[in-house]
Amino acid sequence: MDVHVVRVFCDEDGRFGNGLGVVFDAAGLPGEAGPALTARLGFSETVFVDDAGRGAIRIFNPRAEMRMAGHPTVGVAWLVGEVTGAVPRVLRPRLAGEMETWREGATTWVRGSLADAPEWGFVQVGSPAEVEALPVPPGPEYRHHQFWAWLDEAAGVMRTRAFAAEVGVAEDEATGSAAMRQAVRHGRPLTVRQGRGSVIAARPAPEAGRADVGGRVVLDGVRSVAL
Repeated sequence: MDVHVVRVFCDEDGRFGNGLGVVFDAAGLPGEAGPALTARLGFSETVFVDDAGRGAIRIFNPRAEMRMAGHPTVGVAWLVGEVTGAVPRVLRPRLAGEMETWREGATTWVRGSLADAPEWGFVQVGSPAEVEALPVPPGPEYRHHQFWAWLDEAAGVMRTRAFAAEVGVAEDEATGSAAMRQAVRHGRPLTVRQGRGSVIAARPAPEAGRADVGGRVVLDGVRSVAL
């Protein structure tokens, strides 16, 4: 199968970002192919686009289909616009509610319900240097956790790393769902600098229980993958 490979939440120069595989015209593919493809690619998630016109998608991690996640929805919203020439207004993950999507300059945004987002444990540490120094994993009890510290609290800039052994991901390069939850926890817009250098924007949505997450996306190419 042909897999579009993008990086989501890149920095201002198009570097870093979290890898994502996207398969178009995927309605005929069985669900078990999703986790297998994700593991084969070595990514934290992949997306099957079942109907690009309707925004109908399925999201997978290496273990199972997911309800919703941040970097897959931002990435596929951007890519559908690039491939079809029509930026989608709504995404419809199979297991979650509808998600609005739009662009503001170079940033692609999605808005989703936290009820559909993965739960995360949050561990604040004293400094960005402590975040940098964490081993992988930080400890056996931290199986779906984000560690964080303020880089600039007044400006709302965080340094984070996320560890998700619970779903087969030792460390996630950039985690949109955690950024969404952080924005709502703190009640303010945030810039999250995660992993090797990824940059995530997040903010509470006007509606209670929802949040926006956005970032830059870069296409790395199309790979042919046999399962």
